[in-house]
Formats: sequence, structure tokens, C-alpha cells
Amino acid sequence: MRIAKEIMAKKVVSVKADLPVEKLAGILWSHRINGAPVVDDDGQLIGVVTESDLVDQNKKFHIPTAISILDSVIFLDRAKTVEKEISKMTGATVGDICSREPVTIREDTPLDEIATIMSEKKVHTLPVLKNGTLVGVVGKADIIRTLARG
Repeated sequence: MRIAKEIMAKKVVSVKADLPVEKLAGILWSHRINGAPVVDDDGQLIGVVTESDLVDQNKKFHIPTAISILDSVIFLDRAKTVEKEISKMTGATVGDICSREPVTIREDTPLDEIATIMSEKKVHTLPVLKNGTLVGVVGKADIIRTLARG
């Protein structure tokens, strides 16, 4: 069974949190990637930003559903969810729209576990860490390429 170290991209295209969102699309497109790790000035992983985060900026806003009972208004959507959605839609920098709790894997994570994580957590860009340091990225294209090569 192959492991992350064997299939990961070692030349990691990462971005900083202060990068304007308008520039992110160009970076993802020019490198033909669907996401990138977000790093601080010391190169430490602080999040992941993906094409989906960019797409979310252009979607219609869902007005929270509410019901009125005895002069009280009860919102059926959670306030934090609505706040997060508004924040992503109005974000100006990568730091505003990225996921701040990225799902990561180790170099020795087997392919079947990587696929399971991607499927269950609905993520397609997995930073690979070695002793807490970013050493690579596994994207869904890396898995498809590995499967195609047998």
C-alpha cells in the first residue's frame, strides 16, 4: 500500500493569510491546484484555502429561517453558522475565507486512510506534516494519478 510520502506534492504552493482573495484565484489556476496551505511568516501551517472557499464568496446568501411564537422570534439556523457564512462571503483576504482547523496527515499515512479522510471529512487538500512542519500536500488529483498508474 502506498503512503502519503510517495504520492504527495513536495513542492508546496502555499499562501499567506494576508493575500487578497482576488489574487488567490490566479495562483490556484496557474498552478493547476484546487487548494493551498495557508502559512504564517514562519512557514507554520495555520489553515487551508480551497476553490470551494472562493466559490462560497459568490453564492447567494441564505436568509436564516425563523419562527415567531408568543412575541418571540426563534431562528432555526445557528447564529455561528450564519456569521461564518457572512464572514466568508465578505472576506477580503485568504485569512478571512480559509479553514482555520485544517485536517492534516503524516508522511506514513496509507492511501486507503487518505481516501477515507477525504471522503468522510469532505476535504480534497490535505497538508502533510512531519514533526509539525509542512512537508507536502496530497490532493485528490494525487490519488487519481496514483490509481491510474496502478
